[in-house]
Amino acid sequence: MAIASRGRNYDDDSAAAVDRHHHYGPTTMRYHPALFQAITSSLLRTFSSYPAAAAAFTSRGGVTVLPLSPPIDNNNEFHRLRHRSVDIRGGRRHQHHIHSLRMSSSLSLESSKKKNLVVDPFCYRQFAEKENSKGYAGAVFDLSIDQFEQIVNSRYSNPSQLRDGYAPFCKHLFLLNDFSNVRVNVLEITSENEQYLRTRYEARNENELPVLTRYFDRELLLSGNSGNGGDGKDGNEEGAIFPVAKYIDLILYSREQINKENAAMGKTTADDDNNKEEAEETAPWGIVSIKAQDVDYELPMTPITIMRNALGKDQGGSGVEIVREAYMESVEYWKDRANVL
Repeated sequence: MAIASRGRNYDDDSAAAVDRHHHYGPTTMRYHPALFQAITSSLLRTFSSYPAAAAAFTSRGGVTVLPLSPPIDNNNEFHRLRHRSVDIRGGRRHQHHIHSLRMSSSLSLESSKKKNLVVDPFCYRQFAEKENSKGYAGAVFDLSIDQFEQIVNSRYSNPSQLRDGYAPFCKHLFLLNDFSNVRVNVLEITSENEQYLRTRYEARNENELPVLTRYFDRELLLSGNSGNGGDGKDGNEEGAIFPVAKYIDLILYSREQINKENAAMGKTTADDDNNKEEAEETAPWGIVSIKAQDVDYELPMTPITIMRNALGKDQGGSGVEIVREAYMESVEYWKDRANVL
């Protein structure tokens, strides 16, 4: 492939001719058909809101012409600029007059591909495509991880959307849940359903210390309510107990914190493919948990989770000390509620 730069192509004499004729000539490069198709698709997706810009992307006879204009102003609006490109092929000179639209210099092919939010392997259990989701009773998405990342990144445009979490490295992003059927999994404890409460020692992965957890048993809830208009297995019965969540809360950890915790727990790229992917990831935020809920603000984490976070990183915690006020707020909320597992 030719090494292309603005108005120059060091493997193509015709591009040199273009550069001699026009200081601000088009960028010209030879391409492999498959690569061209991938680049074209990406650009058309980027310019989907700007039909004229997409139309300006043209190709002929093995040469792709991307009309580019020199900087004229500092705003982010498109402006028209008439270009004349010269392509010499087989001794013939072709003159093309192309009306192009220029976008802000911040727009590039790389930026269109970049993701700010990625699902951390710790959160893979919340996607049905992963085997370990079968043993997880929280919010599980039928969407693929790639589809989910595309949706959440398309809805995240500014750091001001993020809300502070329990530590500087933790943030929350609340999104309207109009793209999945995940259901809320927190219920108030009543005299009717308290018989379905259970406790068990639980660790979220093999590196964590197990802690005592109180929860509603999902199967017992469904079977216990089967006499109220359903058999406990159909969608109507489940929907009556666990409505589809109005919002999802993405709990984000900074890349720096994720790397620190992985190192403290002795994770290496040789352990498994998930670790290798995580070690190579550069997105600034990792989605470590997703909560399905009916409000667009943070619900208190459970008291036992606060305690676990206070453990060292090598025991599955984050090393953040317990703040008494936050802990008591958590107790006040969870003394009358429990997760459904």
